Amino acid sequence: MQKTIIYSREASKNLSRMPANDAKRIRSKMAQYANDPASLANNIKKLQGGYYYRLRIGDWRVIFKEDGTVVDVVRVAPRGDVYKGIDL
Repeated sequence: MQKTIIYSREASKNLSRMPANDAKRIRSKMAQYANDPASLANNIKKLQGGYYYRLRIGDWRVIFKEDGTVVDVVRVAPRGDVYKGIDL
């Protein structure tokens, strides 16, 4: 079952500012996850104390939450900065 991907304003802005090849790779990995969540199981981890998940893509991290048919991408940022200021 195909899931719908929704990018937050912050995530969309960060995707537009990063190098085009990285943004394309992140979007394709999110689409792959929406089609088959088990295919990226080794790169996805549930964050402690919250409803969020983390997807590793090279030096980039994607923070998202999921509720059945919708994947809501909250933040896309470099590895060190992605967890700052997020309410877990």
